[in-house]
Formats: sequence, structure tokens, C-alpha cells
Amino acid sequence: MFVQEEKIFAGKVLRLHVCTMEGAEWLEEVPEDTTVEKLKERCLKHCVPGSLEDPKTVTHHKLIHATSEKVLTDTKTVLEENIQDRDVLLLIKKRAPPPLPKMADVSAEEKRKQEQKAPDKDAILKATANLPSRNVDRTVAHHNMRDFQTELRKILVSLIEVAQKLLALNPDAVELFKKANAMLDEDEEDRVDEIALRQLTEMGFPESRAVKALRLNHMSVTQAMEWLIEHADDPTVDAPLPGQTPAEAVAEAGASSAEATAGPSSEAGGEEAKDELTEIFKKIRRKREFRPDPRAVIALMEMGFDEKEVVDALRVNNNQQNAACEWLLGDRKPSPEDLDKGIDTNSPLFQAILENPVVQLGLTNPKTLLAFEDMLENPLNSTQWMNDPETGPVMLQISRIFQTLNRT
Repeated sequence: MFVQEEKIFAGKVLRLHVCTMEGAEWLEEVPEDTTVEKLKERCLKHCVPGSLEDPKTVTHHKLIHATSEKVLTDTKTVLEENIQDRDVLLLIKKRAPPPLPKMADVSAEEKRKQEQKAPDKDAILKATANLPSRNVDRTVAHHNMRDFQTELRKILVSLIEVAQKLLALNPDAVELFKKANAMLDEDEEDRVDEIALRQLTEMGFPESRAVKALRLNHMSVTQAMEWLIEHADDPTVDAPLPGQTPAEAVAEAGASSAEATAGPSSEAGGEEAKDELTEIFKKIRRKREFRPDPRAVIALMEMGFDEKEVVDALRVNNNQQNAACEWLLGDRKPSPEDLDKGIDTNSPLFQAILENPVVQLGLTNPKTLLAFEDMLENPLNSTQWMNDPETGPVMLQISRIFQTLNRT
């Protein structure tokens, strides 16, 4: 019996289940070495007889493997596409590409875009040429939209005076402020964020360097880490920050002086107690003196400015280096002397603040006075006091009152 050679060497025959979107179903038997394109032609002959006269018919259809949802490649064989016996294939027509827009449609689209385009400066001037002009005092308009940070300093200056008077009326005022002074000393020792410090020490940095890096970078772990890496070989990396040692000495001297006067103060007359209270106020203010950012001081002094001018500029601009540079190059307003001026005590804003019950209660707390003093000289510490359970509600009420009156 004669057998054709291709049948002897033919590959394995697969029985495939083919479906169409119209609901037609049938079995297609093909050798595993059949290309997907040949299989597609056989399927098209089965479901659409006579349609292969148009050569585009084959390219306009595709076969999809139902299980894997994969579109089969025309040039690959059934075996290469890993199709198994009894697999289900879906024959569908490809989505026709969108027709190219006609010239008329293109022109209409461009016209629509031009109509929606915002007018330029010349068009605005042309359209408003016949309108009557109005002289608006931009200085007054800008003053009405007051900046909270700028006004807050004036508010704090005035509130500090009120708080000192209220606390001085308390018979236990001296003892309260001795405790406040001691609390301030504890605060000085614990200023570094413990979580941030632990993160840096766990990375292998020495604790003393990590503390210095955090203070230089306002408790930012990322910036502190970059500083530590950058100054790893710096011989002065372990040197104390500018003014750090003298400040600590003043703090210790203030604490010891307060303890030394603790005994006779209880027996002294009202005038002596008042003088002692004044001295404690002065010690507290010395401890809360403005601390310029050392990195900003160095950067600005390298530009040729005098150290005193640089410190004044940073104090006026809340330790912001760029703003301080603009202040030094500009008209230098407001001046450092303006920073000690309080708000008008007869203004509606200040009266509304004083009438608030939360503020009234807070002004009798020595810790509130400490917070005001600290924020006055070191605005970057405002976040710390806003999150404090005792001082936070007071600051929140001041902010709300300011925002309410600023909108009216």
C-alpha cells in the first residue's frame, strides 16, 4: 500500500473548538505544525464561505486563545503558541481604525480650540480700553490681607505683657515661675526629637553628631543624614554649635540663682517678690533668645555681609535664608526694632482674642508665657507648641479669630 510521505512525517493532529461572536461553533482538526494564519483561513472558509476572495479578510480577523485570553500571532505555529488538544479558540473581527478627519473637520476643530483659548495681554487691553479707570491703593489692599505670621509676632508681644501682669497678681507667682524656669531647663535638655535621634543612631552615627545634625536641620532626619554624610571627614564636625555652650551656662546659672533665692522669697515683702519675679522673667527671656540658623549665618556671611546684619536679617525673616538675603539687599523693612512692637491693644482683633475664654484661661498658665516667649524668638518652634495639649488650644483660638476677622 502506497502512503504519501507528508502523512508519514506529519505532526500530531489537534482537535480545536472554534467559536465566533455570532454564536457559530465547530471542531477544527489541524496538525500542530500549522501556522496560525493557515488555521485562520480554514476557520474563515468554514464560517464565511467565499470571503477569502478579499485578501484583507484574513488580516482583519484574529484568533484568541480563550483560556489565556492571548491573541495568537499569525506567523507562529499552533505548537509554538502552546495550544493543546481540545482547546477553545475565538475568531473575531478586528476593530476598524477610526477614519481620518476630513479637512473641514480639521478646520472646525482648530476653530473651536482658538475660541476656547484664553485671551493674551493685547486682547485684554483692547477689550478694556473704553472702561473707566479706578485708582486702587494697592498698599491698603495688601495690608487688609494681612499675613498671619507677621501679625502673630505683634499679637505675641502684646499677649506676653498681659500674661506677665496676670501672673504677677497670683500670690504664688514667684513659685510658679521658679517651676516654669526649671521646666524650661528640662525643655532645653530634651529639645532633640528622640525618634529622629534613634533613627540616626541606629544607622551608625554617633549620638553627639546626630544631635548636632538634627539641630542644624530643624529635626529633619533626611537632611540631618545628608549633613552627617557630607561632613563625615570634616575635622570640625564635633565642634559645638555657635552659642550653644554660653546658652547652657546661662541656663545653669539662672537655675542656680533661682534656687539660691528660694528661701528668703517666701518671707520677703511684696516689693521684693515683684523684683524677684522680674528677674525670673529676664532669665526666661535670656534662655529664649533668638538662635540664628548656623548654616544660614555662614552662607550669608560668605556673601560679604556683616555677622550682626546677618543675624538681624534672619531674626526678621524667621530664620529663612532666602528671605533674609532679599531683606539685606532691599530696603531692610521691617527693621529689627519693629519686631518688639505689639499690636494695637484697642484693635478689634486684640479685643476679640482677649475676650475668648480659652485664651483667658491660657494666659494664667506659666507654660503659655514660656510658649509665647519661645515662638517670639524662634518661630520654627511654633509647631511644637501647637501640638502641646496645654498651649495648643490657645494658639488654635488665636489663629481662628485672626482668620475670621481677616475675611471681614
